[in-house]
Amino acid sequence: MSDPAPRTVHIRVEGRVQGVGYRAYVAREAAHLGLRGWVRNRTDGSVEAVLQGPSAAVEEMLALCRRGPPASRVDRVEIMGEGVGAFDAFEVRPTA
Repeated sequence: MSDPAPRTVHIRVEGRVQGVGYRAYVAREAAHLGLRGWVRNRTDGSVEAVLQGPSAAVEEMLALCRRGPPASRVDRVEIMGEGVGAFDAFEVRPTA
């Protein structure tokens, strides 16, 4: 999926989102949608991600992040910022 002006969003997800396969879920769904960026656990118990790709795919991924995998409980998805960046793929990063 190619978009001349990809959308890039930096998000933080709160709730029961660690130890429930949330990062793997985000990575799998992002790859399925053709998104680039990354996802990682935070030491405060949240999950952080950068999603980049066509605006419609980013919106779909945000909806998927709000739902989460079956064992999760998503209390909040905060868009921390929007901007630019260059990512070649989607990756799971170490906890920060």
